[in-house]
Amino acid sequence: MTSRTLPLIEISGTPAERGRQYGEAVRPQIHAALAYYEEAFGQSAGLTWDQVTARAARWQEPVRSHAPHLLQEMRGIADGAGVTLLDVLALNARGEVIYDNSFAEMAEHQVETEPAEGCTSFAAYGPASGDGHVWAGQNWDWRAGVADTVVMLRVVQPPAPTVIMQVEAGQVGRQGANSAGIAFNANGLGGRFNNTIGLPQTVVRRSVLDQPTITDALDVLCRTRAHIASNALLTCREGFAVDLETTPAGHGWLYPEEGLLVHGNHYQAGVPAALAADYRPLSPDSLVRVPRATQGLRALRASTGPDESRKLIKDALSDHLGRPESLCTHPDPRKPTIEHWTTLVSSCVDLTTGDYHLTAGTPCDRDYQHLPWNLYDGPYGDAPYAEAPIAV
Repeated sequence: MTSRTLPLIEISGTPAERGRQYGEAVRPQIHAALAYYEEAFGQSAGLTWDQVTARAARWQEPVRSHAPHLLQEMRGIADGAGVTLLDVLALNARGEVIYDNSFAEMAEHQVETEPAEGCTSFAAYGPASGDGHVWAGQNWDWRAGVADTVVMLRVVQPPAPTVIMQVEAGQVGRQGANSAGIAFNANGLGGRFNNTIGLPQTVVRRSVLDQPTITDALDVLCRTRAHIASNALLTCREGFAVDLETTPAGHGWLYPEEGLLVHGNHYQAGVPAALAADYRPLSPDSLVRVPRATQGLRALRASTGPDESRKLIKDALSDHLGRPESLCTHPDPRKPTIEHWTTLVSSCVDLTTGDYHLTAGTPCDRDYQHLPWNLYDGPYGDAPYAEAPIAV
């Protein structure tokens, strides 16, 4: 078993202070991410980095309008890392830029074949959890070239909940959990919608995790307009989960069956009307990953304790049917290195105890890293409500 661990970054203070602390702590990783995406955007979309940042600028005003504190964080990140605000905004909107077909220059490139960000997410509780705990997590599959830029970020931001996330350096949000006992896991869905500007996923996801209740978190997802389609699986420590397939044209939703819910990268609640005529999953391997994860996670019913549960989850998320594009994803040697995908992080969060476990890479050959941060540490951890939610 390999023993690589992810860097742990904790930030606090005002949004600008948090951003500067973050940028200073991950300066090398941010510069590495910018170098990688400059090459990747050039290869997949024929864009120079100046063109990428020019396009990313279109999201500055929507972010400012929806979450000015997150734009302040991004500005602080840029200052701390010695890069520009548009560099950081591009890292936060990299999915929106690559999947956006509203730019004339991109029409000549086959970016439609770019697969949606891969992941397999799960929630398990009640009859699906033999130890009685509430579990949530996922395999986060994305470009192997950014593996060394992934960090664990803990954001202390009273009166809002403390948030723990796995992110690419410079991003203000992705997937994780908070001190109110809410876990957020996400999956790309793909599909082309109209050109109305919506929010980047990193901003939507952080806004969800900034909320103190499951209903507030759902309100963010239902009342904001994201720019691209994405699946959101919400789980809370009281023993409840709901999955929303969010798109710019409307949402679908799913609930667990007997306490277990698994979601991948295809529409499972129903194909949106805007795509129905010619929809094809952008990640066909999702059709294999979801039932395999469901089958593997059913073993949790017989678990006698958290240690056994984590082992069963790790075993389920290490499945290799269809390798390399399996549940546990590995780089495909048939493709150029710049196009290699892998499972960057496999996460497993015990919302009952607040313990957060993950692997820095594929789970098949790594043990879970137990984070030193418990979700419920600190003065805000056990409060059922924050004093005031962050506005959305």
